[in-house]
This record gives sequence, C-alpha cells and structure tokens, in this order.
Amino acid sequence: MKKTFEAIVVGAGPAGAAAALKLARAGVDVALLERGAFAGEKNMFGGLLHRMPALEELFPDFWNRAPLQRHVMKKNLCFMTDEASFTAQYETEAFDREPFNGYTVFRPTYDAWLAEEARRASATYLTRCTVDDVITDSGKVAGVRLLRDGGELRAPVVIAADGVLSFVALKAGLRRPQFNADQMAVGVKALIDLPKAAIDDRFGLVRDQGASVEYVGCTGGVRGGGFLYTNYDSVSVGLVLHIGSLRDSGKTPYDLLNGFLAQPQMAKLLRGGRLLEYSAHVIPEGGYDMVPELAGDGVLITGDAAGFCYATGLNLEGINLAAHSGILAADTVVEARAQGDFSASSLGSYRRKLEQSFVLKDLKLYRRAPKMLHIDRLYEIYPAVLCDFMDRVYRIDGTPKEKLAKLLLNKARQRVTTRELLSDAFTAWRSV
Repeated sequence: MKKTFEAIVVGAGPAGAAAALKLARAGVDVALLERGAFAGEKNMFGGLLHRMPALEELFPDFWNRAPLQRHVMKKNLCFMTDEASFTAQYETEAFDREPFNGYTVFRPTYDAWLAEEARRASATYLTRCTVDDVITDSGKVAGVRLLRDGGELRAPVVIAADGVLSFVALKAGLRRPQFNADQMAVGVKALIDLPKAAIDDRFGLVRDQGASVEYVGCTGGVRGGGFLYTNYDSVSVGLVLHIGSLRDSGKTPYDLLNGFLAQPQMAKLLRGGRLLEYSAHVIPEGGYDMVPELAGDGVLITGDAAGFCYATGLNLEGINLAAHSGILAADTVVEARAQGDFSASSLGSYRRKLEQSFVLKDLKLYRRAPKMLHIDRLYEIYPAVLCDFMDRVYRIDGTPKEKLAKLLLNKARQRVTTRELLSDAFTAWRSV
C-alpha cells in the first residue's frame, strides 16, 4: 500500500483520535493509524475522565454521546498501612449536577468510539498498522513506513500520538533514545466484576453516581500510589509505580497489586468480586521537565508521546491534556496547510498554543511536583504515622490524652527525625 494524504496521525488514543477528528472536520485528508485491532485495544488507564472543553466544542452533546460509566461525585484520599486506613472524603452536590466534573470510562470502548467519530468525519482509519520507520525527504519528515506489507504512507506532516515510548518521535529525532527511569511509572490495573447494587451499597451511591479513591501507603515502600474507580457494574483498582524505585526494590508490580487487593479494607470493598482482567501501561511522570521538542520539520508530538502528564499528589492528569493537545496540534496543521508551510518554524506555533492553554500552564505550575513524589517516607512511614495518630485519638483505654498537635508530632518523631520532617515538609511545600 502506497498512498498520499495531507496529514498522518500515528496512534488512535485520545490525543490522536481527537487530532484526526478535528482535521477531518476541517476538510483535511487525514489518515489515522492504530497498531491494535481497534483503538483502545492496547490502552490502559485508571479510568477517570475529567471535563474536556476542547472536545465539548467538537461535540456540544459530548457527555450524552460518549460511552461513559458513572459520573464521579465523591473524591477520596486514603492513607493506608497493612491493617489500617485513614480516609479524607470530599463530596459535593455540585458534582452531582450537569455538567458533571468527570466520569469513569473504559478506554477500549471510549477510544474506539472517538476513533469511529473521526472516521465518520471522513478520516481514513487504518487498524493493525504498526509504523516501522519515518520517511524523510531533504531532512523533513514526509510520511511513515508500515510493518504490514511494507506499505508507505506519505504526507507533508505527521502527528506523533503513539504513546510515551513514541517510536515516531524517536525516529524524527525529537526525543532521546534512552529514557530516565526517574521520569517514568508503570500502571497496573485489575478490573473486578461487582454487581451495581453492591457498588452502590459499599460506596454510598445511587443512580449512576460514582466514586474515586486515591491511596497512599499501599505500595510496599515503592514510590507510587493506588486507585479505585467505580464503573457501572465493576471497579477499576490498581497501582501506579515509579519505575526507578520499583527496579531498586526488587519487587514485581503484580505482587504489589495482589498485596494491595488483599489489604483488609480493600478486601472488604471487593468482597464477592470476580477478576475480569489484568493490564499494565507505562506512564510519563516527569512533568514539565520531560517535555521534548514538540515540533520539527513536518512533525508534531502530542499526548503521552510529549510527556503531557503530571501528578499533584491528589490528581493524576493525563487524558484531558492528551485530547486538548491533540486538538491544538490539529489547529496548527490547519494553519500550516493554509500557508503551505510545514517547516519547524511554521509548526512552532503549536508550542505557543500549548503555552496559552491549561496544558503547559498546569505542567509548568506543578513542575516541582515530581520532587515531592520522590520523598520515600511518603509511601510507608507517613501513612503509618497518620494511622497511629488516629488510633490514639479514638482509642479509649483510661490513659490521659495529649493535645492533638503534640500527639501528632510525637507520633512522627517516633519514626522520623525532626530534620527529616522539616526537610520533607519544605520539599512538599515547594512542590505544590
């Protein structure tokens, strides 16, 4: 197969499908390539989709049209030890009214739907297409070679949306051959089948209300955290683990995940559930400082391929940044097409668009957040301190009580030095 298009998008995840959809609606002859049998087949994430204004502009009825699960109206942060947990919950009626703040979703159905919308808008949607190389002409990216049948697709511009290990960005010379393990994480997830009635009862939900829980202290000392999201009749539960820390620990992701599922409070929530599937995925975790060059001659990088993901300690943002960046990449291509100029200089307006949007503004705002996530005591010692503190607060045993501030400080000093405590507090403060 040898064909020519006006633009090629590699990867049919949220970034790539959104870019292809916007391009197709703008009248651009665009090819959307997916290496799986369908978009979403090889994708995994926790399962929480927040508001996405850019997609709402493309679909005024987006939230009624997309294949969504429950709208999340309860947000929880849980500090955990092997046998205890302390949870802070935020619940608001505002999240229970349209437009909802966010939904749980399944990537296989959501990604497939968005890619199909791009096809319906006239994008050429090709599945089982693995890019084997980038075609260059006089130093400019001019298309891609496919592993299947030695096919060649040519276009004056290629958008790389093929994930954190982007082969296209590598071949185009826009990212280094080697990644820094300190900037990467691996997510592992179990999908657990549970009846809707059981989910509603255990999480205090009605109708299609949903809940999310973020966990700290569940990773056996490895840097990372856990999550649980309620779907309609299943729950997505898993861990996000810092690759460098995981390597140094000698532990395996699935051993840590199984230990997390067996923790007493987790076991009660999941009682009677049936494992449907395991999955895993590499996640960019370096934030702003790992964002590569975003534009070259005939090429743009978007979504996870550009490192557009960050964690604040409360939220892990990624899919909304991906979709928005994909649409901005498409806007840039439309402008370049009108000028007949796909040089790096012309496509450089993409970064300016990102800098004016929440994508790079938020990444820059939280560029120090990874430093907080590298506080090793955060993943075992401090959750234990909090649980010890709550145990003493609620335990009635006839012994005199202490003032709460003094009690908390004493519990902390049993496990960390004052210097370590002040250092960690300073690092956390600078990070957020």
